[in-house]
Amino acid sequence: MTIPFHKYQGTGNDFVLIDQRTERHLTRKDTDAIKQICDRRFGVGADGLILLEAHETYDFEMIYFNADGRESSMCGNGGRCIVAFAKYLGMIEASTRFIAIDGPHEAEIKGADWVALKMIDVPEVEQGADYFILNTGSPHYVVFVEDIDDIDVVENGKAIRYSKRFREEGINVNFVEKKKDKIIVATYERGVEDETLSCGTGVTAAAIAYQLTKSSTEETVTSIEAKGGELSVKLTPDGKNGAENIWLQGKATRVFAGELANFL
Repeated sequence: MTIPFHKYQGTGNDFVLIDQRTERHLTRKDTDAIKQICDRRFGVGADGLILLEAHETYDFEMIYFNADGRESSMCGNGGRCIVAFAKYLGMIEASTRFIAIDGPHEAEIKGADWVALKMIDVPEVEQGADYFILNTGSPHYVVFVEDIDDIDVVENGKAIRYSKRFREEGINVNFVEKKKDKIIVATYERGVEDETLSCGTGVTAAAIAYQLTKSSTEETVTSIEAKGGELSVKLTPDGKNGAENIWLQGKATRVFAGELANFL
């Protein structure tokens, strides 16, 4: 049996996408197959795999798996990519509403490959002496650094992700450097267990933490430089210790399509 697939990337965060509206190729139980598909030597290679499925109430449902083959929490760049995929399939035009593991999302599409995705509100942030912990659809640990080039993202990220507090459930770790007109973000992702070129929920978490350091109450747009490209996050501080009306914005690009063989 062959499985048609499409490859998308959002600022270097890459995904295998499969349309399952009329035929179910993979299920949540196919952990080994999904892991192999995401393998960069024995499969297509990707940071994650996303199933697009029909839904009675929303335009579609997004089911996301990390590269380890396990279903995971929300992926922001994956969410933007599946919106671009739905547009390519002719399902939607300039806007959409879909459902993901963390609830409903809205998205807007401009041009050929620019997608703005509305993220969940973040009502509270744990703030320590040198860190922020928050959930933007996935759990994130944010720490500000003087020079991101001096940080070993994998080793330092792994130390936090596998620390006693986070070992069981895992956490994504973001290192953030402040610049005059933007922030630079590098992320260690659980499930991938490595640094990725970009992380949508991670840059969202970094933007919220950045605004909390500024104590701003105005709607803001933060420019973010990830290793895979530029993103921006628009948000409104809620006046307490969180944010609302959060939009993750940037390119989501179709790379190629093909057929998977001998994975089941």
